[in-house]
This record gives sequence, C-alpha cells and structure tokens, in this order.
Amino acid sequence: MNTTNPYAPPQAAVEDVAAPNTGELAGRGVRLGTVILDSFIAMVMIGLPFGISIALSGAAFTKGHIDYARLFGIWSLLPLAGLVAYLWLTVLYVARNGQTIGKKITGIKVVRSDGSPASLGRIFWLRNVLPGVLGAIPRIGFVFGFVDPLLIFGQARQCLHDKIADTIVIKA
Repeated sequence: MNTTNPYAPPQAAVEDVAAPNTGELAGRGVRLGTVILDSFIAMVMIGLPFGISIALSGAAFTKGHIDYARLFGIWSLLPLAGLVAYLWLTVLYVARNGQTIGKKITGIKVVRSDGSPASLGRIFWLRNVLPGVLGAIPRIGFVFGFVDPLLIFGQARQCLHDKIADTIVIKA
C-alpha cells in the first residue's frame, strides 16, 4: 500500500544555481559624477565649437543686416565636426563595452541585469530614446523626470530607465 499523499507536490532533488557574475554595482556618487562629466564633454566637443563659430561669424551681423553666406559659412562646420566626433566616440565605446566617454573615464559600464553585455540598440532605444519620449509628454514627463533618478536610492541602484532596459551599471 502506498503511504504517500497522492495530492502532495512532486518531490525532486534541487540544487541552487549560482547567479552569473554581474560585478560590483557602481556607486551612486560615481554615476552622478559620470553624468556631469558626460555633459561637460558634450559641451566642450559641441557647445564650445558652436560658440567659437558664432563669435568668428560675428561680422555677419554688422551694419544692420545679416550676411547669411558668412553666418552659415565655413565656421558652421566647427560644431558639426564636434558633433560627429562626439557621436562617433560615444557609439564606439557603447558598442564595444557599454560605456559612454564619461563611463570609460570613470571606470563604470552598463550591462544587462544578468551580467551579460547590453547591446547598443538596448542602450540607445530603451535607456535614452524611450525615457526622452516619456520625459517630453506633458505632466507625465515631469513625474517621470522626477522619479527616474530617485530610484537609484533603491537597493538595486537602478534608475527607472535601467529598469525599463533591464540594465545595471557596474564597475568595469
């Protein structure tokens, strides 16, 4: 006669499987510093050449008229060259190792929550474009912009855009 309960769940030997090595989470301060550094780098590479081009084409605004040929002449190539260089370096570093220029300097990178590499598409679309679109929606954007960075104070240290993209930021 079978003495086991026919309604009991099946029994099996189960072993714990170690989670993949996701690395040490990047600190909140270094993440904030990296955002500031990335903004400063973009300003230097794009904004500074833009300001220089405006100053050098300043003669286009003389004597009550605008000389459009001079305004949109050779000097307008300076910010364009800065933008191209900034985008090229950013895409190169993100595609190679999940790092922006600032993240490369500060020694942190973006990976998937399971520790696997995050793709360029995931980082671009889910960590940057989608939060940008959500941030542009009236009323919702204000709430999103307020809540997104506050979630970094949780135990997982994931901002809302990290949760959307299923990514974490770790020490490289």
